[in-house]
Amino acid sequence: MIHEKLIHPESIVVVGGSNHLNKPGGRLIKNLKDHGYTGKLYVVNQKESEVQGLPCYRSVSELPPVDLAILSIPAVFCPEAMEILARKKETRAFIVISAGFSEMGQEGKELEKQMADIADSVEGTLIGPNCIGIMNSFHSSVFTTPIPKFWSGGCDFVSGSGATAVFIMEAGIPKGLRFSSVWSVGNSAQTGVEEVLAWMDEEYDPEVSPPIKLLYLENIRNPDKLLYHATSLIRKGCRIAAIKAGSSVAGSRAASSHTGAMVSSDAAVEALFRKAGIVRCYGREELVTAANVFLCKELKGKKIAIITHAGGPGVMLTDALESGGLKIPVIEDSPAKKALKDMLYPGSSVENPIDFLATGTVDQLKAIIDACEKDFDVDGMAVIFGSNGLVPVREVYQLVDEKRQQCSKPIYPIFPSIIEVKDEVSLFLSQGNVNFPDEVLLGRALTKIMNTPGPSEQGMLLEGVDISEIRRIIDLAEPGYQPASIIHRLLAAAGIPMVKELVVTDAQAAIDAAREIGFPLVMKVVGPLHKTEVGGVVLNVRNEESVRKEFHHLMKIEGSTAVLLAQMALGTELFLGAKYEPPYGHVVLCGMGGIYVEVMKDVTSGLAPLSIEEASSMIYNLKSFRLLEGYRGKSGVDIRKFTHIIVRLSTLLRFATEIKEMDINPLMANRNSILAVDARIRIEK
Repeated sequence: MIHEKLIHPESIVVVGGSNHLNKPGGRLIKNLKDHGYTGKLYVVNQKESEVQGLPCYRSVSELPPVDLAILSIPAVFCPEAMEILARKKETRAFIVISAGFSEMGQEGKELEKQMADIADSVEGTLIGPNCIGIMNSFHSSVFTTPIPKFWSGGCDFVSGSGATAVFIMEAGIPKGLRFSSVWSVGNSAQTGVEEVLAWMDEEYDPEVSPPIKLLYLENIRNPDKLLYHATSLIRKGCRIAAIKAGSSVAGSRAASSHTGAMVSSDAAVEALFRKAGIVRCYGREELVTAANVFLCKELKGKKIAIITHAGGPGVMLTDALESGGLKIPVIEDSPAKKALKDMLYPGSSVENPIDFLATGTVDQLKAIIDACEKDFDVDGMAVIFGSNGLVPVREVYQLVDEKRQQCSKPIYPIFPSIIEVKDEVSLFLSQGNVNFPDEVLLGRALTKIMNTPGPSEQGMLLEGVDISEIRRIIDLAEPGYQPASIIHRLLAAAGIPMVKELVVTDAQAAIDAAREIGFPLVMKVVGPLHKTEVGGVVLNVRNEESVRKEFHHLMKIEGSTAVLLAQMALGTELFLGAKYEPPYGHVVLCGMGGIYVEVMKDVTSGLAPLSIEEASSMIYNLKSFRLLEGYRGKSGVDIRKFTHIIVRLSTLLRFATEIKEMDINPLMANRNSILAVDARIRIEK
């Protein structure tokens, strides 16, 4: 819950305020005074009678009622101060910038719990501890700089790290990134990134609320809450980009399946963001660039015109855009193209990139932009223009400012000359524009945004999946890796087709099983976990004599308890797996089998439960997708069936959280059928 008094406090007290501006409590007061806070401002400091011209109270007990309290005192004193403020001073909003809490150990964690309990008891809000504070157009309750000018049409930025929030603002402000609010939630004793996002969703008004949200997360405590509210905001018209820092590999070290070895919390984050429609970024510059793309008009297609007076940047931008799947189409011959060509200086190119040379004029640039807007088959424009050292460029930047407002197609300004013409760039930014000084960063961010799908549907495919049977099997199963009989029943209950298999313990039973299944067939040792590594798989067994011989061979392998005979399926090897990754749930992986999964790691991930659209996107985004379609005369696979199998598996997992690791490797696929050949399932209860 975010209390209104945190957003619009009519009175603020800085507990631990100081006359020393090199102390957090001193800088906080100065920032509040310098940046337009018009409410009542109080200070508590037991050693001072006046702080920065304000009368000073010796203790919080002496204060009048106050809306927001900012605590900059030793951690051990914070709960007591909050208790008095909450019970006796009607305070409902608290920002604790002090450190020394859970980051220091159990004792500090107890102090955090006490503060959270106090805030909860009065239905208040606690931000922090160990944070820099929050700021918006009403108050700048932070002890750091810079403090940006706040715009209602800027972005809301929520960060789990105060220092990182500062660095991201430092990176974004010089490029024109505008902010509506900045939140540093620190240790998130009561209120974390998820809670702030939930409040933004619940209070969202498309007429006045900022439509851009930026997130920096170090922990995701409640993935379901993040998914729900991010999805809701995006469906309301918002755009969200986020960094999730930190990924653990510890959980995969002891994994015994292909899936377990490949899945980490980072794969779960990737799947969560894709499911929600969040654009995932990996660094400050990438996040800032994505945010500035959001501040431009939305790109409706994939065709970009590159307008430049410098060849090199145009080439680099072309490479960055095309490598991400966007198009730099050749401008088709037409009267408009000829007229533009005649207007430009000799040596200019109108092929795309449209190069109008270092000596190009502002009138020529205007004609190019107008032609791209009205005549050429493109969806957006990137304008590269720096100082040529010959003539003033201010009117060029004025033109781009005007055209960005007038044109229906987005224009991405790339102005690299941030030193030579810094005054002109500053004026351009002050008019509400953004700048992309690095064309490659723009290209990568733009393609990432265009390739991020929208939020997935939240429903589950239940048709053909026997939920009650799945629960019966799971409830009766013993912990550990499951025998073939359990695996067969689970896959059948989920509607996933599997080759016919029989397990035998003597040679005659093996011959009888072979007659029932039919030749050719496969024989596998039962017992050892990694069958191939111990020579426990025999393919293409074609007669009864071979069945008897191979049975005796397999039973001699150390750890062997039986032999499995299976129908031999033919086709392309596919891979499907899943791992339970707390607190996210099951991460599902798919890809081609064999070396594609084992060596090349060509897999994509999704978070169960998956929709048909999500599963289809997972398949489409495989590097080996063209092989699945069919390539150079080789038959492809039934992609529709593969999609449905992925979805059915995700539904199975949603109702069987006891399954911690699972591989189906391979599924043998062709144009007519897909059959699971081998599967491994580990259950924990």
